[in-house]
Parts: sequence; C-alpha cells; structure tokens
Amino acid sequence: MATSTKHKRTTTARPITITAVVDVVGVLASDSTSGEVYLYDTNKASGSTGFGTEELKTKVKRGDQVLWTTIALECEAHVAIHGIDIDKNVCEPERMVYPDTDVTYWTGTVKKDIDGAVPYRITFQVGTRNEPIIAALSPALVG
Repeated sequence: MATSTKHKRTTTARPITITAVVDVVGVLASDSTSGEVYLYDTNKASGSTGFGTEELKTKVKRGDQVLWTTIALECEAHVAIHGIDIDKNVCEPERMVYPDTDVTYWTGTVKKDIDGAVPYRITFQVGTRNEPIIAALSPALVG
C-alpha cells in the first residue's frame, strides 16, 4: 500500500528591487519629474506592470522585501531618494546606506496582502538643487 507524503512549501521573503532611472538634467531643466523618471522592478514574471513609466505597479505579497534604488541617466549626475510616502500599515520604508560608502537605498517589508493598489510617492534629491522634488505621478504596490 502506497502512502503519499505531502510536503509543505515554506515561503520566505523574496527581495523585489524597484529602480528609478532619473534624467537628472531633464528634471533640473523642467523643475519636474514628469517624463524624466523611468521605473522598473524585478518582479515582472509575477505580474508587475507599467515598466519604464512613473506609474509602475509592483506586484507584491505579505512578507516581500522591497528595495528602492536610483540610477542617474547621465554619468556623474547626482540623484538619490529623499523619501518614500506610503501607507505605513502596508510598508514602512527605511533609508539605508551601503557599508563604507555614501550610497543610499530604501527598504521595507510588505506587512500584509493587498487588495487592489496602494499608491506611494517618491521624493528625489537631484543634482545640487537644495529642495527635494516630489515625483509627478504615483507608482503603486499591488496585490
């Protein structure tokens, strides 16, 4: 008589990286991120949409770790995330610094499964501009 053994699959947090590619010269010239920020993430296979736009919809589930990073389109241009404004009941991003550098990134863990979309705002520090600039459009975490 054969017996079947059921294996319980354990789920662990999976990192999802969201990268903002920023045209620093364009942002400084227009004083706006509109058309100057291109968002991508590493979760397209699981259902993220809106790649290359400011309205990226990143597919997440409870327990996922999200990392936000920036890349300047132009070499030797400065861009960094100054802040991320999102519902704290869903995710509390925290600013981190890579060891032995001044390079920053933001990370947070998704606290619960999401029905629909949870929009958020990214504020950027761009070039030598003293005041941070708020992204024109809102990306979102989606369930």
